[in-house]
Amino acid sequence: MPTGPEGQKRPADPVASALAVARIAVGHEEERYADKGMREGGLKGGRARADKLTPERRREIARKAASARWGKG
Repeated sequence: MPTGPEGQKRPADPVASALAVARIAVGHEEERYADKGMREGGLKGGRARADKLTPERRREIARKAASARWGKG
């Protein structure tokens, strides 16, 4: 059986897994993270990285992402 980051049991059945995700989305269950501080740090880190990048480098990253998503361009 699959386990989450805290070792909690997760449904192996795709339908049960989708139901668990839907329950989290509508607020019937709360999503659990290994550590709330880790999530907050990750959110801050992404913004800090974007602030450090030059506009040219951001454009380069965006072009690479767009070509990966939409095919060769």
